[in-house]
Amino acid sequence: MTTTPRTARTVRTEPPASPASDAAVALLTRLVDGGLRHIVLSPGSRSQALALVAASLERRGEISLHVRIDERVAGFTALGIGRESGMPAAVVCTSGTATANLLPAVMEADHAGVPLLLLTADRPGELRGIGANQTTRQTGMFAAHARASMELDTPAGAAGELNAVRAAADVAVDAALGRGAALGAPRGPVHLNLPYREPLSGPFGLPEAATIAETEESRRDRGRRPGSQQESLVSATAGAAAEGAATTLARGPRTLVVAGADAGAAAEQLAHEGGWPLIAEVVSGSRFGRNLAHGYRALLRDPDLGGRVERVAVFGHPTLSREVTALLQRTDLDVIAVDGPGERLNLNARTATAASLAVEPGETDRDWLGDWMRASHAARVDVDPPAPDLAGMASAVPAEHLAAIDAEVAALRTPLTRELLVDAVWRATWPHDRLVFGSSRLVRVADGIVPGKKVPVHANRGLAGIDGTIATATGVALASTDPGTTRVLLGDLTLLHDVGALLLPDDEPAPRLQVIVGNDGGGTIFDGLEVASSAGDDAMRRVMYTPQQVDLGALAAAYGWEFQRVTTRSALDQALSAVTARPVIVEVPLDR
Repeated sequence: MTTTPRTARTVRTEPPASPASDAAVALLTRLVDGGLRHIVLSPGSRSQALALVAASLERRGEISLHVRIDERVAGFTALGIGRESGMPAAVVCTSGTATANLLPAVMEADHAGVPLLLLTADRPGELRGIGANQTTRQTGMFAAHARASMELDTPAGAAGELNAVRAAADVAVDAALGRGAALGAPRGPVHLNLPYREPLSGPFGLPEAATIAETEESRRDRGRRPGSQQESLVSATAGAAAEGAATTLARGPRTLVVAGADAGAAAEQLAHEGGWPLIAEVVSGSRFGRNLAHGYRALLRDPDLGGRVERVAVFGHPTLSREVTALLQRTDLDVIAVDGPGERLNLNARTATAASLAVEPGETDRDWLGDWMRASHAARVDVDPPAPDLAGMASAVPAEHLAAIDAEVAALRTPLTRELLVDAVWRATWPHDRLVFGSSRLVRVADGIVPGKKVPVHANRGLAGIDGTIATATGVALASTDPGTTRVLLGDLTLLHDVGALLLPDDEPAPRLQVIVGNDGGGTIFDGLEVASSAGDDAMRRVMYTPQQVDLGALAAAYGWEFQRVTTRSALDQALSAVTARPVIVEVPLDR
């Protein structure tokens, strides 16, 4: 007798509930309550619950989600978002070396005072220290640089555990922004280490959008509750905040206003109100106004100008000239540093600090200001080509007509120099654009020659490294609400150091981004440092210049970027004003 074998029946079962997913919902929705609008995600298994909740929040329009395979790129992308928006972006990553790759961005955020949230998934405690896969000591990994560093309990589905998750989210946002009970603390990075057990994800639902929304007043009230982890932040920062009381400056001393990175418009305002000369680095956001001193390095070396300074008011973080550093190290001057987002400035070991500065009523020292402005006018650099000879072009005299044409053709064919490059980028950028400087030789050239102009400028000058420049600029572009273009001006090595940031997902909106690279084949910034006089040519080339011959056009094509190589000012002007559908690399070959 023949029997027909039975067909196995497929039994479909619902996936098990996951405390990890419930905790991820509680954490991310609470961060949205606190103002989070951007999440930068590097995929991984241990962080899958966070990733899936983030994707749901994106579909519902609660956040913008940016996926990057490289955690170092992800960290700097979030840094750029925080720089531009003033609100922290969250970086989500899996455990192990993924977490360690965030360190360069965390260090920059610490020293520059940029808000940043680090959400690092981890193995639970029972898997640590026994050789388990992809497991290391993540707790406190960033403690030296974080405004707050916490490990949450491993979710187990216990009653009340999600309230602790939400409370940690509240602490994280307030600490990153230096607000609430931590008011007066500098903004910066916050680390939440998040251990999860299997099942690492499961079914979940998001609360209604109306229940996610919360008023600013209620968030402040939460921050004042006694017993929260914010109290530990208060004790560490209350004294520092008290020292930074507002200060009114008397008019008597011969005063100079110095604006470093991220100083902003307040420096120009004080210089204007006090009638004092303004030294404004190109990365300061203060490089405008009637009192701006051009060619300030030479002016500071002049004993009749820099030698007569009696008091300096400092905004931001000056980093671009040794002359300013030497000035701020002088112990015979009164130096007052305005508290900014980053670490405090005290180069002469006696610098006073102030939360803000004002000027007492009175007359301007016109002689002091006049001396600086006359010297500034003489020091101005104009690299623009002369205006066309319209009379010669219209002349009926052949010799005059031909001479005018030859002069115009020669101007169009003039090879690009560093000075012409930085001038073109500066002139092409307007208040609705964003300009990001890499820590290359070009930023110092720009600082030496470009005129005053009120444009939004960013640069990673907290530690002045070349790390993550393109990723930072991408974050700036993603967070900008203005319709303009984000331009990043950098050297070839700075570009190559962050080449992974060129990889952008096809399913995300492309940022309006121009990467303008001055390519001189290596690190020519060292030409102006002591090493150039102490090392031989062979040693300089071997261990300092880092010579390279990368085909940047092929590199751009590999990553799907548009590419232009320009060699004249007219071609560069056209490239900078062009509208492109994709991000573009503009290569400018430069002589060593």
